[in-house]
Parts: sequence; structure tokens; C-alpha cells
Amino acid sequence: MPTNFTVVPVEARADGAGDEAAERTEAPGTPEGPEPVGHSPGDGSPRESVPFVNNVEMERESFFEGKNMALFEEEMDSNPMVSSLLNKLANYTNLSQGVVEHEQAEESRRRAAQTPRMGTFIGVYLPCLQNILGVILFLRLTWIVGAAGILESFLIVAVCCSCTLLTAISMSAIATNGVVPAGGSYYMISRSLGPEFGGAVGLCFYLGTTFAGAMYILGTIEIFLTYISPGAAIFQAETAADEAAAMLHNMRVYGTCTLALMAVVVFVGVKYVNKLALVFLACVVLSILAIYAGVIKTAFDPPDIPVCLLGNRTLARRGFDVCAKVHEGSNGSATTALWGLFCNGSQPSASCDEYFAQNNVSEMQAIPGVASGVFLENLWSAYADKGAYVEKKGVPAVPAPEESRDSRLPYVLSDITTYLTLLVGIYFPSVTGIMAGSNRSGDLKDAQKSIPTGTIMAIVTTSFIYLSCIVLFGACIEGVVLRDKFGEALQGNLVIGVLAWPSPWVIVIGSFFSTCGAGLQSLTGAPRLLQAIARDGIVPFLQVFGHGKANGEPTWALLLTALICETGVLIASLDSVAPILSMFFLMCYMFVNLACAVQTLLRTPNWRPRFKYYHWTLSFLGMSLCLALMFVCSWYYALFAMLVAGCIYKYIEYRGAEKEWGDGIRGLSLNAARYALLRVEHGPPHTKNWRPQVLVLLNLDEEQQVKHPRLLSFASQLKAGKGLTIVGSVLEGTYLDKHSEAQRAEENIRSLMGVERTKGFCQLVVSSNLRDGTSHLIQSAGLGAMKHNTVLMAWPGSWKQEDNPFSWKNFVDTVRDATAAQQALLVAKNVDLFPQNQERLGGGNIDVWWVVHDGGMLMLLPFLLRQHKVGEGWGRGGRRDARAAALPWRGAWGGRAAGCSCCCPSLAWGVGAGRAAGCSCCCPSLAWGVAGERRAGVAELSGGRPQVWRKCRMRIFTVAQEADNSIQMKRELQTFLYHLRISAEVEVVEMVENDISAFTYEKTLVMEQRSQMLKQMQLSKTEREREAQLIHDRNTASHAAAATKAQAPPTPDKVQMTWTREKLIAERCKNRDASVSGFKDLFSLKPDQSNVRRMHTAVKLNDVVLTKSQDAQLVLLNMPGPPRNRHGDENYMEFLEVLTEGLNRVLLVRGGGREVITIYS
Repeated sequence: MPTNFTVVPVEARADGAGDEAAERTEAPGTPEGPEPVGHSPGDGSPRESVPFVNNVEMERESFFEGKNMALFEEEMDSNPMVSSLLNKLANYTNLSQGVVEHEQAEESRRRAAQTPRMGTFIGVYLPCLQNILGVILFLRLTWIVGAAGILESFLIVAVCCSCTLLTAISMSAIATNGVVPAGGSYYMISRSLGPEFGGAVGLCFYLGTTFAGAMYILGTIEIFLTYISPGAAIFQAETAADEAAAMLHNMRVYGTCTLALMAVVVFVGVKYVNKLALVFLACVVLSILAIYAGVIKTAFDPPDIPVCLLGNRTLARRGFDVCAKVHEGSNGSATTALWGLFCNGSQPSASCDEYFAQNNVSEMQAIPGVASGVFLENLWSAYADKGAYVEKKGVPAVPAPEESRDSRLPYVLSDITTYLTLLVGIYFPSVTGIMAGSNRSGDLKDAQKSIPTGTIMAIVTTSFIYLSCIVLFGACIEGVVLRDKFGEALQGNLVIGVLAWPSPWVIVIGSFFSTCGAGLQSLTGAPRLLQAIARDGIVPFLQVFGHGKANGEPTWALLLTALICETGVLIASLDSVAPILSMFFLMCYMFVNLACAVQTLLRTPNWRPRFKYYHWTLSFLGMSLCLALMFVCSWYYALFAMLVAGCIYKYIEYRGAEKEWGDGIRGLSLNAARYALLRVEHGPPHTKNWRPQVLVLLNLDEEQQVKHPRLLSFASQLKAGKGLTIVGSVLEGTYLDKHSEAQRAEENIRSLMGVERTKGFCQLVVSSNLRDGTSHLIQSAGLGAMKHNTVLMAWPGSWKQEDNPFSWKNFVDTVRDATAAQQALLVAKNVDLFPQNQERLGGGNIDVWWVVHDGGMLMLLPFLLRQHKVGEGWGRGGRRDARAAALPWRGAWGGRAAGCSCCCPSLAWGVGAGRAAGCSCCCPSLAWGVAGERRAGVAELSGGRPQVWRKCRMRIFTVAQEADNSIQMKRELQTFLYHLRISAEVEVVEMVENDISAFTYEKTLVMEQRSQMLKQMQLSKTEREREAQLIHDRNTASHAAAATKAQAPPTPDKVQMTWTREKLIAERCKNRDASVSGFKDLFSLKPDQSNVRRMHTAVKLNDVVLTKSQDAQLVLLNMPGPPRNRHGDENYMEFLEVLTEGLNRVLLVRGGGREVITIYS
């Protein structure tokens, strides 16, 4: 998209202040040290730390004095001038995001200034070429063509190259989407798919690179012992059958020594490896040119390299020189050495092998040339079992009966069973190495241009080389020679070396140094990749590998890499190691494609790659191809690699550091959540799908700490991780004034949620008063269909305190709000006595008192509690949250700290005969003397996952009147519970009608006297405020009447007056008389009959509940609704207090007006 920029200079003032302003404008762009981290002083909100924005620490007055941009001066501490921004961008160094480089930033700048940047050819194309072309090309490609044939070999190479090409396209899109730090696929995937995927795939890529080093070392030793110096073998085989085992032992010994030598070279200095890189690359290029030159030479001058056949079986040139049974000499015909190998003597009359006796010995050219027509013979596959003879098709032979194979006979045999999928696994490592360019992004002039171009061109070049070599090998070399893996028929020469021109040693020496260089590169790159992962901090147990020598060299990572590489060396078989690293590379490439597909489908605003030739379908095709190739190569290796990656993923998820990298998985989760919310938006859920979606209302103290943390424990026990949980709280004040306090309170609540293992969301509201804030939470918490349907709150234990006589109003209004919103309400009384998640109740009962029908809430809640399972106080992923010990409210009981800081209702009003004489709201161990349950504050802890309520039995009590049939009610209730699939004991309690006791009258009278006294106290307060207002008016005569009216608090009867001295004296006498008469009326007050009836019900029901359920672990009661007349709200609180008096743990339940449980399936 073309964009035009116009730079407009600010004219300097005549007094030269413009120059000063220009100098000051450039000041933010000059980094003087590390960027400060914290809150910016501009608006009080934290800013994201970016590499080109600095927070200026000098004083604003001196810094912005005389500036031409005074209109923006208050924002320049967080939003710099464009000139400063461009200056920082120009000086930006390409350091790895999320990892501290092993060299300091200043050293990086100095080296970057001295070292010239590389272009596409040197920086990307040649490194990719060197990493892709390697050991498989020289040692196994001819064997793959001979076993699979030209067509299937072409298919194998085409599929593998297509896989890497599609991966390169996806990688190019990711690499050009912003600045690419060094680190290759690990950084791409981790920043695109998150730390879990990034860590898992990064470690898989590390393991693949490490096993690649083992493969290159084994290739080096195979070339040395087989083709350069066979006599250097330490273990010698006594028989031909022992040759394979002896070769494996030699590979292990020499491989271990070579690995140690390479590790020392890498440890001493990487610069030597980098200097030799061009030498190794030159060896690869010369070897390939020699191959093409040899193919061209075979067209007009094929080499004379005979191969000996016995019938149609290929003979190994081992122990004989002449390919004949007898030869003519001066003294006549004589047997040859070959005769002696197949016969028990050199005499013509000696008994010989039956197949040798019946078939003739012949010779054929190993490389007949391009024009020989051997292309058609090699077109089809010739798979063989292990130990099978390498036979030439179309040659007549007399079959011999099955005989025991003598290992001393010089036949060329198949060393392993060959089939298509095996060859795919062996070949795929030859197309890896496409990440070499992206790993060098910090050294490129223009990484976003060079990486796509160089990588794709390298893949196209190598694909052409591989495909052309398959065709040319099949057209030039005999099939039996192609299937001869180690060149036994060629006197132990390398097959591809025999084809090369001018000498086989060009290929042998070139391939030897090429594999050496590739092994050194693997041992150099793998430790740095591990060090990058360790320094990111996402895998805790790898942190030790982030350290190294003083210059930052990854010493410990190199040691671990050498140990893992030794594991591959001990396998000692190139054909066995290749499929292992194929798995890890394929998994890495699969997730690169997945990252590109996810980012493309999400269409996030930050996804703007410069490389435009990509599409999500190509990425998805590449991902599917990688997954298919994994199972095609080896299904058990694929499952093992996926298991390793899955274990690493889960480990990082549970134990790793939480990183926010703006990854695509988070965006995918947000899209999925949005889609799901839109799907469930229409209509309420069915009764079968109903579960409590809880809004937990927490109260905070002056230090923004949670007053009742066990309310969250109960919420987690009720939810057990299922459904929605919203933890809400209200701060009183304005948002601008309480912003920092709100953040601190939200952090405290989230910490408590982590300790209590409450999975949900935190929502804190700042409101002018608690009443409105709570109402806002009930109305607006949640989103769409994911809204709460149940409100959980604690009983206001301080509602009777003199200093807060109207605290109960908020509670009653909350009850009304929940009822109006058709939401269920749960009120936990004595919540500090509720069990923690670490406790396990050894038995007891959960008693349900079902008085009125509430939609089944009373039956459903005990069932959910008994299903609860929770870890033993462990935080996310099994880690014990260290913040638990630091929080001030975490005592032995989870309540307040030592010392009683809250007023005790039982001491204030003398109500609550069941309480102890101490402070019962703070110290549960002092409040309740229940024998055998909570003595000495010791909770029973379990060793695994405690099930707090699992051992409790459920009992259901229902109340029958005199006219009801108790037996019939019990039978029907049992049937109902049976259909609900809930096991519980059922008991019907009969409440006999009797006269209202004197105690009930006295209780009602005390309640109404208290209410009347509160009103009188409020009148006295109003009178004092009026007198103060009069004095203020007399001293400030300039006040207007409107101001006086606005400042005077409203009277209970909403009367506004203009005061004079005479009116004041008259009103004072009037109020004194009214006050005196009002207090006299308190002692002559008669209780209201409706209140007496309600108090009678509460007292009787409380007596019945105490009789049956005083020792219950939890009592669930129907919560009566508040009165319609608001003047009786304080009486409503007294009714509830009397109803639950003397009970340890009480949960008052009020249904939401809908059925929540059903008998139907």
C-alpha cells in the first residue's frame, strides 16, 4: 500500500530557542541506559515496554521548557516525538525477544558495525544448500533408487520436497511478519502458538538437531571404515556372519571418539567451525559437480567396471579376482579362487554347491551408461527381505532347492528388509535444513527479503538435484549395483563414487568432509537452541542449561547435547537413526504450518507478512502432509514423538512460566469463545443443562484484603471446576481516585482465587456506594449467555453493630435485586467455620430442610458438594502457591489474623444464646465447642485429592402441618428422590399448632423496640445537624438560601425550613417534647401481630432444626423473602437471625424461580 510521508520542519524562533528545542527533541531518542520499567507519569497507567520507546526521567519543567510542541508536552513522557521514534528505530538492534543474548548489547552493536551484513546468496542460499545436501545423498540415495525403483523413488523425493517447500512458504510468511530474531523455528512457533507449543516443538527441534549430529557422525565413520580405511577397524569379524556385529561395534567406538573430538572443537571455539563452513560447502558442491560430470561421461565413454554374477545372483568381490569357475593356462585349465569358495577342494572332481554347479558365472558392466536402456529395468521397485540375494532380473538361472545359507559364500545380501515407508523415513533427513537461513536473520542485510527468496531457491535447487539424480542413477547404473548398499560387488567402493568423474576419491573425500562439517554444525546449533529455550524460562528444569562460560558459550547445553548425541551413536546404524530424527523434524515442520494457518485464519491485525505468496490452504496441506509422513515413516516412532511433545506441552502448561507473547492459540481461543457465546445466546438453558453459574460477592477490608476467604473455598467445592464462576467485589468511591486501590484489590482477589483453586473470573466495580455497585454487578456481570444465575454471599455478621446500624439495608436490597433478576441466592452464615479445600470431613450429615419448593436447589446443592474433588492446596499445575503464606488473611483457620478485630454481635446485643462468651466471629475454635470436630484448630489433611464432603450423608427434612398425612408425604418424597437418582434419608417433621409463647412475644417486642430506638437516634442526630446549620448561617450572612437548602441534610419527613431564633426555640421545645414522648412510648409499645406470627414461625422452626440438625456438618434452609413493605427490613433480618440461631454452618437458599432439576433423562 503506497504511503506518502511529508516532514514539516518547525521554524526556529529568532532568539535561538528553536535550536534548543531541536536538541531537546532528540534527547528521548538517545538511549542513556536501560529503559525504566514501571508506570508512566502521564496518566497513571502502565505502558508496554517496546524497544524504541523510552520513558524520560528528567523533570518535565526543565525538559519541555521553550518547546514548540507545548500542546503535547504532558504526553511526551509516554508518547515520544516522531523524530525520536524514527531515531530509535534506526538504532534498533535485532536482539532475540524473550532471551538475553550471550553477548552484551554494546558488544553486539560493535560487532554489527564491524561485520558486513550478508545478502541472500551468502546468508541464506548457501547455508541452506549445505544443510540440505548431505550424508543421505552420498550413502543411501543410490540404494533407495535400486530398492524402490525410479518411479517410487521419484514419488518419495517429490513428496518430501513438497513438504519442505510448503513449510518454507509458511515459514517465509511468519519470518516476514515483523522482525525475526535468531532461533529459527522455536521462536517462530513459540511467538505464534504460545509458550506451550513453542517449548514442546522447540525441544523436539532440538532433539532432531541432536540426533542429526549423531547421524552425520555415523555417516562419517561409515565412510571412513568402509571406503577410506577398512583396515582401521578395531573389531575384526572371524566369519562373514559376524561382519555386521563387528561393524556396529567399530561404529560405536569410532563414533564416540569422533563425538568427543567434535565437542572439544565446539567448546574451544565456534569461530573455527564457522571458518571451515565454506570448506565443507565447497566439498559438497565439488562432489555434486563430479556426479554430473560422471553421468555425462557415461553417455559416450562408460567406465569399465565389471560385476560378477553366478546365475542371476550378485557376487561380492571378496576372496577372488577372476570371475570364472576355471581359467585356461599354459598347463591347461585350472580352477579359480571362486571355485575354492563354493567347492570343498580345488580339484574339478570336488563336490560343489548345488547352485554353483548348475549355473554359470558371468560378468556385466556396473555402469553401462545413459544410452544403455537400463532405465526401463530400474523403473520398478525390487523390495527384498533381510538376508535375500541381490538378483538381476531377466537373467536365466537354474533354481536350486532350499539349502542352508552358508555365510562363507560370497553373495551380496540385503542387510535389512526394505519397503516404501522405511525408505521414506530414511530419506527425509536429506531434505531437512531449511531453517538455516532463518537462524541467521540477525546477520542479514534485509532478513524479510532474503529469508523467503534464499530458502525457497535452495529448496528448488536441491529438489532439482535430488530428482535429477534419481533419474540419472536409474539410467546409468545396473539395478543390482544400486541395491548393493556398501558396494561389495565393486570391491568395496562407494557406488556413487564409481560413477563420479574424474576419480571416486572426489566423492569419498568430499562426502567425508561434508558429513564432518554437518556434524559440527549440529553440535554448534543444538546447544544454542537449548540455551535459548532455557533462558526463556518456560521449562523450569532446563534453567541450568541457560548458563555457560564467561563469554556466554553454552557449556552445560553442549554437555547435554553430547550425551543425547551419544545415545544415537550407540545405536550405530544410520538406517535406524534417520527415522528418529525424521519424526522430530516432521513435527517441527507440522507446527510451523499450523502456526501460519492459525494466524491466517484468525486475521489478527498484527498479521501483515511482506511475503504475499501464501494461503492457509497451503499451510494446512503442508501440515497434513507432515502428519501423514510421520505415520508413513514409522507409526510407533510417530506416536513416541507425539507422546514426548505432549508430555513437554503439559509440563510447560502446569509448571512452566506464564508468558504472554500474543500467540495465535490465545486468539484462537478468543474466536472459539466468541463463536460458542453466539451459539448459546438464544434462550435460557434446558433444565438438564442447568448448573449453578455463581457470582461470589466478596467484602474487602481497609487494606483491600478479602474478609471471608472461605467463601471462595465453598464456591470451589460447589463448582469443582465446572461452569462459570465470577468473583465480584465493590469499592466505594470514584474510579479515578480508587484506580490503584482497585488494581491492588483485584490482585489480592486473583491471588486468593489461585490459592483456593477457584477457576473463574474476577470483576471489581468502583461505585459511589456499595448498594449501587452490588446492583451493577448483579445486573451486568458476565457476557451473553455466560452470565451468572446464582449469587453467593456471606451473612452480614455485623448488622447489629451501633456504628453501622444500616448495613443490613445493602443485604436486603441485594436479596431483592437477585429476586428481581430471577437469580438464585445462597447466603452462607458463619462462613469462617466452613471447611477449607485441604480438609476432609470424616463423616456427619448434610441436612436439607425443605419447607417450600424452590425449583430443586436444595436437593441439587448437596449432590454437587459431594462430587467435589480438589488438590491439596496446590496452585496451578501442582505448584504450591507461595503467595498463600504471604497473604495476611491466611491463618490457621483461613480467617483473620490473630487478635479479634471485629465486633461481636453476641456481645453487642446479647442475642445468640448458642454462642460462647468470646468473640465468635473471628476465632472459630473459641466460638464453637463442638466435640470431636474442630478442636484445637486441627484440620484433617489428606495425602492426595481431598473430597471435603464426600463422606457426608444427605438427609432431607420436610415440614408437615396437622392436616397433612406424614406417612404419605414421606413415601412420595422417597419416590421423588428415587426418580431424581439422589440417595438421601427422608424424614417428615410435624409442627403442631400451639399457642404463641411469652418468649415469642418478648422476642418480637425487643425487636420492635430496637427498631423504634434506631429511629429516635436518627431524629436526635438530625436535630444536632440543624443547630449546627443555624450557627453557620448566623456567622456567614452572605450565604444564599439555595446554598443553605443544598447543604442542610434532609429530615425524615422531607421538611425544609428557614430558621430564625424564635423558630429555633420553638422547634427545640417541640422536638424535646416529641423525643421524650417517643422514648416513653417505647415502654408502652405493643408488638405487631404479623411480626408476632413471623417470630413464632422462626422460633418454632429453629427449635425443630436444632433438635434434628445441631450436629450436622451443614444445614441448608429455605430462605424466606424480604417483606414487600420496606419499613420492616430490620425485622426481616431479626427473623433470619432467630431462624438460624445456634447452628454451626448454615446455607440459606432462595431459588431463582425456575426448575433446576428434573426426573427425565
